[in-house]
Amino acid sequence: MDSILAEIQKNVYHNKNYVVGIDGGTGAGKSTLVHSLQCQLEKLGLNTITLHIDDFIHKRNVRYDNSKEEWLCFYNLQWRYDYLTNEILIPAKTNQDINKNIEIYNKQIDEYKNISIIAKAPYIVILEGIFLQRKELEKFLDYTIFIDIPRKERLKRILIRDTYIGDAEEIIDKYERRYFPAEDYYIKKYNPMKSDDIIYKISD
Repeated sequence: MDSILAEIQKNVYHNKNYVVGIDGGTGAGKSTLVHSLQCQLEKLGLNTITLHIDDFIHKRNVRYDNSKEEWLCFYNLQWRYDYLTNEILIPAKTNQDINKNIEIYNKQIDEYKNISIIAKAPYIVILEGIFLQRKELEKFLDYTIFIDIPRKERLKRILIRDTYIGDAEEIIDKYERRYFPAEDYYIKKYNPMKSDDIIYKISD
């Protein structure tokens, strides 16, 4: 963590907003790293806005399409990139203050709820999620961290976390249909580990 903080501090302009992306596969531990990073940055007196890419999911009737392979739906239909960029990333990159309500997805009810975000420039946006170096987002990121953890280890965590899907067999089946093929496609197309500022590698 110290090396990550040092790199971010070294690159932060205190009179300019800064966007940090925490990338990595599902179950990699991104949220844990984000929480720790946010706490450390705030201790240094830096204002932060923490957002998760899954806050910007499309409703179920948009992100599922039975005429397409499930992994393609996940990769192409899952997220409201335009909304995220227009409401948060463009204002951040143009050094604007933020004082607005934004729509955050609530998975339990498949609806959006409004939350208030207030931040006076300069501030740091920490964006956590998968596929952050896609063309829709990468130009907005000043600094990126990729958490590299073996899929076998991630799957152990997923089986504990995602019991809402069903039993272990049902969870594995869904990941092999929807999530893992999309991850493989992203890695092959964008090679995020090559372009990230830091690779946070976790072994078995």
